[in-house]
Amino acid sequence: MLGGLFIVHGSQKLFGALGGSGIEAFAGNIARMGLPGPAGLWAYLAAASEFGGGLAVFWGVLTELGALAIAGVMIVAIWKVTGPHGFSVTHNGYEYNLLILAACAALILAGPGWLALWDPFRFRRGARSGSGWAAAEG
Repeated sequence: MLGGLFIVHGSQKLFGALGGSGIEAFAGNIARMGLPGPAGLWAYLAAASEFGGGLAVFWGVLTELGALAIAGVMIVAIWKVTGPHGFSVTHNGYEYNLLILAACAALILAGPGWLALWDPFRFRRGARSGSGWAAAEG
């Protein structure tokens, strides 16, 4: 679900898909945030992190790196957009962003699991990555 939602969210920013405003409008929003450097560069980096991170998480290919990309965007969103409004999402606060950040942390720490298409970090987790099949077989 996390990957699919960020594929949509990133494609709205990158391509203007599904009712999104596109990269130029997003760059304008970034410019108003006051980040150092060119707003267009930050806009492409954030949108590509959302879209590419979403693809990685959705397909289970380099899941940890995809989750890290999404987490980076969420950290900046909390810092520059929702953080000043406090915790509650009903007041445009960072509550929902924090939930997404926690989901990313879980994927980074635990790995993608047995449904992943490609888990190159399996070697550091040992047999845990394949344990889902063994548990399912009883």
